[in-house]
Amino acid sequence: DELFAASGFDYPEATLVLFTGSTQSSCGGATAQIGPHYCPVDETVYLDLDFFRDLSTRFGASGDFAAAYVIGHEVAHHVQNVTQVMDEVRRLQQANPNDRNPLSVRLELQADCLAGVWARSTFERDLLETGDLEEAFTAAEAVGDDRIQQQATGTINQESWTHGSSAERVRWFEEGFETGDPNQCDTFG
Repeated sequence: DELFAASGFDYPEATLVLFTGSTQSSCGGATAQIGPHYCPVDETVYLDLDFFRDLSTRFGASGDFAAAYVIGHEVAHHVQNVTQVMDEVRRLQQANPNDRNPLSVRLELQADCLAGVWARSTFERDLLETGDLEEAFTAAEAVGDDRIQQQATGTINQESWTHGSSAERVRWFEEGFETGDPNQCDTFG
C-alpha cells in the first residue's frame, strides 16, 4: 500500500478464487488447462488447486514456496493491472500484432520480477525458511515455455512463447528478489 500511495495509485486488493476442475470468471471459463491466472475484468486471481499437485508431480517443483511463487506471480498481474501496465501492453499488442507474443513474454517476466520483490519483502520480515528460495527458482524454471514445450512436444518454438524461457523466468524473479525494488522490473526497456 505504501509503494502505491507514493506512486499515486490506490491499491484495491485482488480477490482470490480457489477451484478444482473448472469455474467461471468475467474473462470466461477457468479450467485446469488454463492453470492459475489473473482476470483483470473482475480483478481476481483464479487458482486451480490441482495445478499445485501437478507443479510437484509433473514439473518437479514441490514445496510451499514453489506454490507461493506462482501465487505471487498471479498477484503481480493484479499490480500490473492497477498500475495500467496491462492496458498499455494491450494497446501495443493491438497496434503491433506481430509483437503480441514478445510483449506477452515481457509482461509475464515483469510479473516474475514483481513476485521476486514480494519474496524479498517476505525475507526481510524473516518469514522465509531454509530452501524456500530454491523452491521458487525450481518452480520458475519448471514453468518456462521452453521446458513446457520440450516436455509436451519434444521441440521448442520460441515464436509461440507467451511467458519466457526457464532461464528468463528465473533471472527476473532473482532480479526482483535481489533488488527488492519494483522499479528494477522494467522488462520492456
